[in-house]
Amino acid sequence: MSKHGTIRRYTLIIEKLKFNQHPSFEEIKKHLFNVGFEISNRTIQRDIEQIRFEFGIEIMYDRFKNGYYIDYENSINIESFFKFLEIVNTAELLTESLSESKDTLNYILFENQGNLKGLEHLKTLLQAIKEKRLISFTHYNFGTEKIKQFTIEPYLLREYQDRWYIVGIEKKLKSERIFGIDRIDNLKLSDKTFKPNTKIDFIKLFENIIGVRYSDAEAEKVVLSFTHTQGKYAKSLPLHKSQRVLIDTDDELRVELKIIPNYEFMQKILMLGKTVTIMGPKWLVDNFKADLKKMLENYK
Repeated sequence: MSKHGTIRRYTLIIEKLKFNQHPSFEEIKKHLFNVGFEISNRTIQRDIEQIRFEFGIEIMYDRFKNGYYIDYENSINIESFFKFLEIVNTAELLTESLSESKDTLNYILFENQGNLKGLEHLKTLLQAIKEKRLISFTHYNFGTEKIKQFTIEPYLLREYQDRWYIVGIEKKLKSERIFGIDRIDNLKLSDKTFKPNTKIDFIKLFENIIGVRYSDAEAEKVVLSFTHTQGKYAKSLPLHKSQRVLIDTDDELRVELKIIPNYEFMQKILMLGKTVTIMGPKWLVDNFKADLKKMLENYK
């Protein structure tokens, strides 16, 4: 069976575990059968083992409840895994539709009509991360409008709003940096390897933020009040995984996020306009008011 078929089975198994309470082996098998996968017990067992081995998702068996469950606490990067499954399955759906009819693309409108630069670097960057090899490149900075040469230890690829970034430790300053791959040129994969820095958890750098601008600040509680209609969108697509509902009425949805407020967060709030109000903390409300006053000055 194709790799797409295998990934599809992984998705179905995960769906059953996410939305059901400790399904039995037979229930998992029936779920797969109902969508066209007539496979052996051994194949299902192998799928469960591979999900654990390939992706670090701990699927455990509870003999008292005679069923399986996901051990979220001990699973590695589970949200990234769910996103990966979503991307792969969407790609498979579109590929199948395109193979059935060449007119498929006439009925799909992607958000970005232009070509995002740098995607050709993804394979090399992933190879460098996996093999712990140094990389060098030139990078254009939008703020300084300068092109500089960098050599880094690469640790992580970060995707945000259809853009990709490489995260690593810059060799000269020995500090963590993030670079947009759309502004990278002359990428070279070195034969030199590096010993990974175990003091920095690069995934945790992004745990309490929205977007790509991280800091050493402590995460704090941010309270937002949405209008009733906008609140429906906020519930269906939370701003951050920490989002928790405080009030949900016919007039208002009020939520709490535990984040480090940054530039990307403020961008999202500005995009929502009058449909959202920052309720706290006070310093963030004051900063936002000051930004709005500066914006108004642009229209005088």
